[in-house]
Amino acid sequence: MLQRPRRGDPYWIWLLHSWDRLSWAIVGILAVVTVLGDVPAQRKYGSLALLAVLAVAYAVARRRGGARVGHAYLGLLVVVLGLLAYLRDGYGVLYSVLLAQFVVYVNSLRAALVSSALGAVAITVGAVLREGPDSGTITRNTVSSLAVYAVGALLALLTPRALELRDERAKLREELASTQLELSEALRREGAAAERDRIAREIHDTLAQGFASIVVLAEAARAGLAEDPGRSERQLRSIEHTARENLAEARVLVGSGPRLAPASVAQAIRRTVERFAEDTGLVVDADLPDVDCDQPARIALLRCAQESLANVRKHAAASTVGVVLAEQPYGVELEITDDGRGFTVADAPGFGLDGMRRRLAELGGDLTVTSSPGDGTRILAVLPLKGQV
Repeated sequence: MLQRPRRGDPYWIWLLHSWDRLSWAIVGILAVVTVLGDVPAQRKYGSLALLAVLAVAYAVARRRGGARVGHAYLGLLVVVLGLLAYLRDGYGVLYSVLLAQFVVYVNSLRAALVSSALGAVAITVGAVLREGPDSGTITRNTVSSLAVYAVGALLALLTPRALELRDERAKLREELASTQLELSEALRREGAAAERDRIAREIHDTLAQGFASIVVLAEAARAGLAEDPGRSERQLRSIEHTARENLAEARVLVGSGPRLAPASVAQAIRRTVERFAEDTGLVVDADLPDVDCDQPARIALLRCAQESLANVRKHAAASTVGVVLAEQPYGVELEITDDGRGFTVADAPGFGLDGMRRRLAELGGDLTVTSSPGDGTRILAVLPLKGQV
């Protein structure tokens, strides 16, 4: 049984089902003509009874569906068409009117051809029995039935291709829906991975560096308690200050704390440099003029300064550090140098340098690391000015 059309089905499927429904409007008109016309009572009531039986069977077939119900309905339709053609002249037209049903209520080309052929035979036999079996009557009714059957055969032949198109479109819709679902899932995973990477970078650049600083300061304070209590006291204050900063950063990361009003990038880096110099006792030569950049750029440059100075503290064994902030025609530069032990850049482990590169790359910037064993290290972070990305 041909399924009811769905959105996106070929026009042919919609045409068959529209024809199927429209045919019953014509059947209703014929029933009214029969009631109002001058027809012998026996033929009138017999015709109306047959139409009523057919209408009930049609309603059952549409409601229940299935191949068996469809074949049973078409068998009844063939019998009713033959009886109506026998009872009254003109009812043979119902074969033409109801022709689409021989395609709609079967599941194969062969069944459509056979059932519509039986319908043609039924109306021909009914008309011949009513008019008489002379050669003219037989010829006339046979020719007209064959003409209508040819149309029915054409419908039956064209429908399988329409069904193939419908199935192909249904398959394409399913594949498209599956692809969209996979793409949505891939984007979700990519977004989750990017968010994890962002949070990991923030934790590394803020909390992890703060805790590392606290550990170093605590060790130094404990070691100097006896010999230099004043220095140990300053280190303990620095530990307290760093811990408070870490707490504020943690609250920002989990969204439970307000972000502080942004300072200029020069002010933020200057505070970091001063804290670094106080904690480490190293000589820091800082040139930090005010430069104009937006909040994302300020954060990126500040994180690069914090990470670079933390690396100097942990790895460089330097005596002097330089920090230079400059605005160039092509963007903003932050240069951090030290005279420490240096390292081989290609072999550099850890998350810090890679995190700086990613942070800058997100804003269209770049990171250059120059170092070799025994020659110190130079870190150059470059960000384009707003509108130059």
